[in-house]
Amino acid sequence: MVLRTFLSFLALQSLVYAEISFNQDIRPILSGKCIACHGPDDGIDAKGKPNRKAGLRLDTPEGAYALKDGIAAIAPNSLEKSEAWQRIIDVDDPMPPNDGHSKPLTSEEKSLLKQWIEQGAEYQAFWAFVPAKKQAPPSVKDTSWPTSDIDKFILAQIEAKQKSPKEKADKRTLVRRLALDLTGLPPTLKEIETYLTDSSPEATKKLVDRLIDKPAYGEHMAKYWLDLVRVADTNGNHHDHFRDHSPYRDWVISAFNQNLPYDDFTKYQIAGDLYEKPTQEQLIASGFNRLHLIIDRGTALPEESHFKNVVDRVSAVGTTFMGLTLGCAVCHDHKYDPITQKDFFQMYAFFNNFDGTPETGGRSGPDFYRGLQKPYLDLPTSEQKVKLTDFDARIKAAQSTVVSLQKQQATPAPPANEANPNPAPKPDLKPQIDNAKKQVAALQKQRNSYLRQVRGAMIMRERKDLNPAHIRIRGDYASLGEVVSRNTPAFLPPLETAGEVPSRMDLANWLVNQKNPLTARVAVNRFWQQLFGTGIVKTSEDFGGQGMWPSHPKLLDHLTLKFIESGWDIKALMKEIVLTQTYQQSSSGNSVDFETDPENRLLARGSRTRLDSEVIRDQLLHVTGVLNPEMGGRSVKTPQPDGLWKGVALPSSFPNKFVADKGPASKRRSIYSFWKRGLAPPQMTIFDAPTRD
Repeated sequence: MVLRTFLSFLALQSLVYAEISFNQDIRPILSGKCIACHGPDDGIDAKGKPNRKAGLRLDTPEGAYALKDGIAAIAPNSLEKSEAWQRIIDVDDPMPPNDGHSKPLTSEEKSLLKQWIEQGAEYQAFWAFVPAKKQAPPSVKDTSWPTSDIDKFILAQIEAKQKSPKEKADKRTLVRRLALDLTGLPPTLKEIETYLTDSSPEATKKLVDRLIDKPAYGEHMAKYWLDLVRVADTNGNHHDHFRDHSPYRDWVISAFNQNLPYDDFTKYQIAGDLYEKPTQEQLIASGFNRLHLIIDRGTALPEESHFKNVVDRVSAVGTTFMGLTLGCAVCHDHKYDPITQKDFFQMYAFFNNFDGTPETGGRSGPDFYRGLQKPYLDLPTSEQKVKLTDFDARIKAAQSTVVSLQKQQATPAPPANEANPNPAPKPDLKPQIDNAKKQVAALQKQRNSYLRQVRGAMIMRERKDLNPAHIRIRGDYASLGEVVSRNTPAFLPPLETAGEVPSRMDLANWLVNQKNPLTARVAVNRFWQQLFGTGIVKTSEDFGGQGMWPSHPKLLDHLTLKFIESGWDIKALMKEIVLTQTYQQSSSGNSVDFETDPENRLLARGSRTRLDSEVIRDQLLHVTGVLNPEMGGRSVKTPQPDGLWKGVALPSSFPNKFVADKGPASKRRSIYSFWKRGLAPPQMTIFDAPTRD
């Protein structure tokens, strides 16, 4: 307790002498305590009152410095003339108010605001909304420790805190750490022996190359992506019927194993269907746009269902690729980021032209039992193609027989004549026609039954006619406002279009344009998070005003530009990170280490992270020798307690009862587990796996 108090005192005292950074020190305070009432949102609330209180905007210098009745909220270099500061220190009527939405300012926060104003109250462009800049690796005192530019960025901050990095972890620890982080599986005895007996300087590099080349690498990398984009095996909502997204899952695994560049990885998912001659892989990848929840037909009006689906698509793009909470601008301008409601619905317009119904189909027919809603792509195996071709030929022959018999039936009997005064009566072919029709129906039924075994991939497809997009007043699907055109948020670089009407392909290209400040940063941060447990930006899902300041902002810029310059090479990035001294440090530490840096944001020691739910289960199967390494295919139902689905399945749900797979199928890797949205696998959720709603 004494140590904690002393350290807090030192931290507070150090503020007196520090140069205040608006982005690092001040913006988080304003965002957390002030911007909800004095930020970008200048709309009107449900009671007709302005969302921006007193007309004051504090997230921009224009708003903060503006004079109103001769008074400025923030007057650079003057506490006395800064009305905001006077309100902050007002005992009787402080800001933020004691009964407001946020907690009062702390002593440290007040000290930072005070010094910032005294130092000139300089604003800075928000770091995440400007392109990454080239960063020279910093100079360090201990030149013997770094083996990479990453190490130099890390060590510079460690030394600035008068600390030293930890020693390198022993080889047994490293081989296990690397195997789990890159493949999600523990190392084999052979891998351990090979690494321990390899005394060459390249031993770790060779180990990393072997691990990254294993098929298990793609499975492990895909696990994080599937969590992010919420891949599940049911529709969610109401009946929570079966929906088969296993082809998309298999494509993601393959993409990571083949090291598909991240820019193509992005473009295929946003607009794979819009390539001039899309490949099967590109079409399957476009199923990203179909991963949202789907409501049952008849549960809501189709217009409402369509609206919710498109909102979900836009929100998913924002979270996944941009690291932004775009969905916060559905009903009004964003409270914390410069995303207007118009910005949101201009993005909405890109995804508003889906050529398909917004709800599930009927509860019958092969599509229902296959877990598919049109449009989709059939994916038969070679054997299934032969069988389906045979069915089609037999059905066509049977249909031809029906047509032939019907023609004969319609042909009149020959009239009597001199040569044949008593012609034979025309036979009644109706029984034969009926039998032929029954044969067609029987064959079609057999084909439909067989078709249930054939997988299909739900894909994206554009309507021929452009569906107009409207701002929805207060986010109500039925309250149509201004018509908007396809476009990207105004505060980001402008969209470049290939045609008269912007397309999803234009949007995809915009996302991976080097001028876009977000996509590469967000991706690099997530890959870093996989390896260290926490991203350089802790809030990997939110790079906006409510997100956290990067622990190493210059390093993030450095990695971002290098990632783009490498051709968006994911394997190269992962390899570079794990070969650093930073990653290979021992995770040991003393009480002072954990007291002063409990979350290891300084990275002065190796990270200690709990294994994910999938890794725990897969490790158990692996070390006991029963793990089934089969890849791909339909999701499998691994054993779980009886009766768990009773409370989340209706009698008419499909499936409505959990029946576990048996034999080797039940021992497959966890990434292939059947994921019911109504009740995710308990062996996952018990270890805090996301619900994927």
